[in-house]
Amino acid sequence: MDKFTSLTSVAAPMPVINVDTDMIIPKQFLKTIKRTGLGKSLFYEMRFNEDGSENVDFVLNQPAYRGANILVAGDNFGCGSSREHAPWALLDYGIRCVISTSFADIFYNNCFKNGILPIVVTPDELDRLMDDAQRGSNATLTVDLESQTIKGPDGGTITFEIDPFRKHCLMNGLDDIGLTMEKAPSIDSFESKMEAARPWV
Repeated sequence: MDKFTSLTSVAAPMPVINVDTDMIIPKQFLKTIKRTGLGKSLFYEMRFNEDGSENVDFVLNQPAYRGANILVAGDNFGCGSSREHAPWALLDYGIRCVISTSFADIFYNNCFKNGILPIVVTPDELDRLMDDAQRGSNATLTVDLESQTIKGPDGGTITFEIDPFRKHCLMNGLDDIGLTMEKAPSIDSFESKMEAARPWV
């Protein structure tokens, strides 16, 4: 997966609590096992009207936020079913960072495995970031994973906590397969020894 080191982007404000995974990517789009192509259906029922036209009131359809790579969201983001398609859809759309006061555990874990940084902040900090995000394209946030900071357009800085192992994986672009491949020399050595010791296996 792509490394995450730092990101500067317009942030899209979504002050909605309990955004569940069916809102992120509705069930009718779960037929694929590919990680690509889901971005066009992200937040489908909020982004589009029944006739398929864009809902002009939805934040990601507004000109200022069409290219947003950061989402500032309400409490308990990613709740509901455990579908991994939710972070796939966010990533395919271009969202690399989601900031909220809390996340559902499974969604939170799935984000790290797919190159998305979920950041937990306090309610007061979220209010500040939401205010920044609501300024539109004239205001950007900078998320720096190395220093664990979020810098606002006025220079204000918020620090956040993250598990050191998850930080290491994101900064080095390591998903579960990548972590396994880091041990390839040891795995190859073990298999060679086993083949010599037990050639009948």
